[in-house]
Amino acid sequence: MSIYVIEVPDSHLRPGLWFELPAGTDDFLVQFSADTESRAQLLLDDTGRPVLRMGGYMTATGAVVDEAVWTVSETIRDGDRVRLRIGHAL
Repeated sequence: MSIYVIEVPDSHLRPGLWFELPAGTDDFLVQFSADTESRAQLLLDDTGRPVLRMGGYMTATGAVVDEAVWTVSETIRDGDRVRLRIGHAL
């Protein structure tokens, strides 16, 4: 169950996008700038690297975005917060 809502200042994910979440959070909602949201899960791939599984959603203009898994190209921990930089969709 998602108990955190992470606001992303964009209408969709894209490589290079940064966002911040509480350390230890692996299941959360992402709210995009266009008032759409999607469930996200931070997981590990077969090699132990972090990946982000983003559920499908519909944009404010009615476009359907399918579920996707994204690489996480960088993580920075700062106390009880973690910043993630999104890589490319797999």
